[in-house]
Amino acid sequence: MGIIERSMEREITWEDVTRFEVIGLDEIALKKGHRDGGASITGRMATETVIVGGVPDRRKAPVKTFLSSIPQRVRQTIHSVCTDMSAGVVHAAKEVFGKRVKIVMDRFHVAKRYRSGLDSVRQHECKRLTREVAEEAYGQFKGARWALRKSEEQLTDDDKDVLRCLVEHAPCLKMAYEFCHALTSIFDTQLSKREGKRRMRQWMQTVRASELRCFESFLTTVEKYFDDLANYFIDRHTSGFVEGFNNQLKVIKRRCYGILNVTHLFQRIQLDLYGHSLFAMKIIEL
Repeated sequence: MGIIERSMEREITWEDVTRFEVIGLDEIALKKGHRDGGASITGRMATETVIVGGVPDRRKAPVKTFLSSIPQRVRQTIHSVCTDMSAGVVHAAKEVFGKRVKIVMDRFHVAKRYRSGLDSVRQHECKRLTREVAEEAYGQFKGARWALRKSEEQLTDDDKDVLRCLVEHAPCLKMAYEFCHALTSIFDTQLSKREGKRRMRQWMQTVRASELRCFESFLTTVEKYFDDLANYFIDRHTSGFVEGFNNQLKVIKRRCYGILNVTHLFQRIQLDLYGHSLFAMKIIEL
């Protein structure tokens, strides 16, 4: 730790940053098995991704304090903020950047929310089928969880057989499955923001008119962040570049048997990313 403290910066050097076109905010777990976590802030400059910093708490106040510390000249270059659906993070970004910057809900975090509704129906129906069908017949549903998550192009013949059996025995599961894939299809289609909002509204009306209630929580969330969700259709930004960094963070945490200090975490990832270029020439000289 002494070597790292002497050799690595404790925070980003803003003098070296000219612009950030997009920044991403996502939650990180500082300690495995604990619900309390922080937020990672990542910047995107053309094709380069830079870790900006971390916040030990993802509530609005500490995230807002960190975002406000970004120099004004850099803040002026940011046009989009990609984020998960954490209320504190979203409100902090809106208060710091105002209406000039688009807040974009990451579509894969959105997908996780509406697919959880499908999973709840699957679990309920599978429990019912264990009581109502013979053990041999129930074996036909093996692999249903993964078959339901795949797109139509990814389905194998075995997956199609499983889905066929499910459709016969659980009509409501078929309906939930079709609703999920219909919404995914909307996000996969190149649409304007206006058309995207129209199709999402149409999807929501169809779901509400159905007998299913598994999407009610998701629909409430959509209403709350509707415009931020629709911002995805403008430039189709996602938090993919953030998730890549978060995977590296997880590896570093495991290697260090846990890191609870976000400053040390920042130093460690800087060492992993740039250590070779920073210290290789010094080693050669020695």
